[in-house]
Amino acid sequence: MTNHKHQNIKSPLNYIGGKYKLLNQIIPLFPSKINRFVDIFAGGCNVGINVNADKVYFNDNLVFLIEMYQAFRKNTLDDTINHLEEQISKYNLSLTNEEGYKKIRYDYNQQKVSLDLFVLAAYSFNHQIRFNNKHEFNTPFGRNRSSFNLSMKQNLEKFINKLKTIEAEFTSESFEGFKFSSLDNQDFVYFDPPYLITTGTYNDGKRGFKGWSNKEEKRLFEIMDFLDQKKVKFALSNVIEHKGQSNELLKNWIKNNKNLRVNHIDSNYSNSNYQIKEKDSYKTTEVLITNYEVDYKVANQPDLFTNN
Repeated sequence: MTNHKHQNIKSPLNYIGGKYKLLNQIIPLFPSKINRFVDIFAGGCNVGINVNADKVYFNDNLVFLIEMYQAFRKNTLDDTINHLEEQISKYNLSLTNEEGYKKIRYDYNQQKVSLDLFVLAAYSFNHQIRFNNKHEFNTPFGRNRSSFNLSMKQNLEKFINKLKTIEAEFTSESFEGFKFSSLDNQDFVYFDPPYLITTGTYNDGKRGFKGWSNKEEKRLFEIMDFLDQKKVKFALSNVIEHKGQSNELLKNWIKNNKNLRVNHIDSNYSNSNYQIKEKDSYKTTEVLITNYEVDYKVANQPDLFTNN
């Protein structure tokens, strides 16, 4: 099995729930041959940019994020970097210039220049991307913490260079709006939705974009059941337990579907096998649920399958 450790591309975005640190556990569990790979909740694109497939669909309902990725792909790398650096100079952005940050944030909300979203993310609090109900970028300034530093620039350059080498398409559909009916048994869908029992303010439905509740969770299960009937392979990242809470909807769905396999993921990002101890009831149980049998020997992974 190919060692992914030294070749993974890191997203230039600090996206909440990003899977970069888990890639070496997740990607080896994917099918070895994939025609079309669909990253339906793409976010920072950590998974899609690293997967081996003939074509990758990056989808996210945050249209402004998708427009930024499309600009990365369309423009030359030099043009993109030059634009970012010109904007940083124009607004005199720094670790301490909050007024400059607020000015470019205001201008972005008026004009929605796609690449300026990345400039804002570079200087926002924790590099986060958030919008209000009016679809205005509203993340506060990351004083003394956030900037377009060398590491971020290098990650961006590697990301864009890789993006330009793969067959890719960007879409901004809701997870329900994607045309799953067009997929066949050579394709593969990866789901990394908001986690029902860890939902935060970034996906609570109060910021101009659809939130996540029991309704969306059940609809997602219906879509995966549909894919299973079509013999389309999929994988779902999620958590079964977190801080004393339990996702009973997810547990019941697993119990009622014999085709599903639950592969435990070490969310501590270590190489040790993930063990659930009864006394440690507040441990997070992170999983990758698949509708196919994983060959752990081929994947070079320990057998962490649990029959729930």
